[in-house]
Amino acid sequence: MPKVTASAPVLLVSDVVASANYFRDCAGFQYDQFFGEPPNFCICHRDGHYLMLGQVDDPGKIVPFWKIREKMCGAYFWVDDADGLHAEMKANGAKIDYGPCTQPYGVREFGIQDLDGNDISFGQVLR
Repeated sequence: MPKVTASAPVLLVSDVVASANYFRDCAGFQYDQFFGEPPNFCICHRDGHYLMLGQVDDPGKIVPFWKIREKMCGAYFWVDDADGLHAEMKANGAKIDYGPCTQPYGVREFGIQDLDGNDISFGQVLR
């Protein structure tokens, strides 16, 4: 039976190069190349997981999900050490949006915002 082998949330951004560098420098993601001329797309990766960045022509059309529905993020990653990852990202200059906190659904969680206000959350299931 066919199976899904990976996933990649997509964020709309106003400057794909600046955004990819933010995720590299502040959130520990890497990227191998930019696509388009001029660059308008990038696939970032960390620990075998992916985040795609697509540049838009009109930054005014970027609407972070939390502006439409309260406390909604544009991407969510499950992690094995939320507090450790939070400390790493904070030390690297990531804009911390919330947390870390323990959610009522049993997840230790925090979130960051990218350069366009998109929320990216990271959660550790507590056993």
